[in-house]
Amino acid sequence: MSDDSGFSIGGPESLRGALLMLLVGFALVGYGGYDHVQQSEAVENAVEVNATVHEVGVETVSARRGVDHEPTARFSYEYEGTTYESSSVFPAEISPTYDTESAARSVVAGYEEGETVTAYVSPDRPDDAFLQNRTTNTPLFAAGFGLFFVLGGGWFTLKHL
Repeated sequence: MSDDSGFSIGGPESLRGALLMLLVGFALVGYGGYDHVQQSEAVENAVEVNATVHEVGVETVSARRGVDHEPTARFSYEYEGTTYESSSVFPAEISPTYDTESAARSVVAGYEEGETVTAYVSPDRPDDAFLQNRTTNTPLFAAGFGLFFVLGGGWFTLKHL
């Protein structure tokens, strides 16, 4: 079963489809790896600042297997005389999601609207502070998923040569 994309349930049926799969895989590996390095550096170089929480909640996002839940927060802070606003709970661009709403709520349970809390600022990105000063594995999962595309795309490319 195939359409004009060159893909079928058994994998890509053309060299073009295999190369596209390879390209998507490299993009995911690169972005996941880059995001992991960025969050590691942000945590390592983080500077504590006082932040005022404006909003806390859980966002429901569509997922392949149904819905996932992402903890959210919006807060403002001052760094080196400039006021900023951020909505990053974690330092990674690829944020973790949770299977249940209660699990996502537990991540932001310690933050109340109007409360002053500690946020963390990476000096090289002062406009993107975060609340949880720890790395997550989510970018590595994205890179790992991309690796399957790279391996599959490489296999199918060799098969079509």
